[in-house]
Amino acid sequence: MIGVDTKKEIAKRIQQLCAEHDYNINGLARAAGVPPSTLKNIIHDGSKNPGIVTIKHLCDGLGISLYDFFNTDDFKNSEPESE
Repeated sequence: MIGVDTKKEIAKRIQQLCAEHDYNINGLARAAGVPPSTLKNIIHDGSKNPGIVTIKHLCDGLGISLYDFFNTDDFKNSEPESE
């Protein structure tokens, strides 16, 4: 399972990217082909493990790569998480 800090960073990154690409949650969900409820659960901490396939779909909807998604100082500087 992904740790709380990583989940928060993923949610924060999705929100940053939505703002940069002028998407709201429903617009990104539609562009990515994922249910809006899935995206809302990731952002509002309802998802225990936002899967990499879902994140890839979001990246596709945004027109970016997984590398671009995770290529931030927050992810680069994150500490290893223990279970």
